[in-house]
Parts: sequence; structure tokens; C-alpha cells
Amino acid sequence: MSGTTPAGHPHPTPSEEKASTHTLGQLITEVTKDFSTLMRQEIALAKAEVTDSAKKAGTGAGLLGGAGYAATTVILFLSISLAWALGDALDSVALGALIVAIIWAIIAAVLFFVGRAQLKKVQGLPKTTESVKQIPETLKRNEENR
Repeated sequence: MSGTTPAGHPHPTPSEEKASTHTLGQLITEVTKDFSTLMRQEIALAKAEVTDSAKKAGTGAGLLGGAGYAATTVILFLSISLAWALGDALDSVALGALIVAIIWAIIAAVLFFVGRAQLKKVQGLPKTTESVKQIPETLKRNEENR
């Protein structure tokens, strides 16, 4: 221990003072406690981010499910329209059935693209990843001990 600070003061740093007044066991206990607290906080952050990501993924999956339902409805309307067209007295009923089918195709496309856009918003765990990257830096000596 040098006994001087970077500014040239003859006083020991808080960390140097603590090291001189505490046993190695006490210091290790404190570091272990601090590390345990840090890990609990990281786990809590990860849980919060996973919950948010799961909600977004669920919404996107629901919209894609809606697109699947709409596509099934297209097939249903095409089938019903074809049967109706054969029995209807007007010559343009088939054209009407085709229009209904096209409308359902547009609805299916809109639901698909909105659902896909929602799924693209899922970012995973960006805050946790960034925070965990900072742990090695946190374990290095701080400025007061240099």
C-alpha cells in the first residue's frame, strides 16, 4: 500500500483503509455477499425481460394464428361460393364469390404482416446482456484504488 492517493494526499483510500482494518475472511464474506446480490439483481432483470419478450412473442403468434384462420376462411368461402354460383340464376354470382375470396385473402395478408412485424420486435434480453457484460469490469479495481 502506498499510503498516498493519485492526487498526492497522504491519506489511504477507503479500500486501503478497509483492507487494513478487516480480516481477509471479512473481506471475502463482503465480496461474496455483494456478488450474490449482483447475481440476484441480474436474475430479476432477466425474468422481467423474458416476461416482456414472451408477451410480444405471444401477441405475434396470436396474429399469425389469425392469419391462419383467415386463410382457412378463404378456402371455406371459395367452396361455398362455387356451390352457390352453380345454383344461382345470375351469371355474375361467381364473380361475387371471387370478390369475397379476394377480400379474405387481403385480410389474411394484413394479419400475417402485422403478426410478423410484432415478432420482429422481440429483442430477447438486451438489458441483461449489457448488464452482464459489465460484471468483469465491476470486478476490476476501481479508480480510488489505483
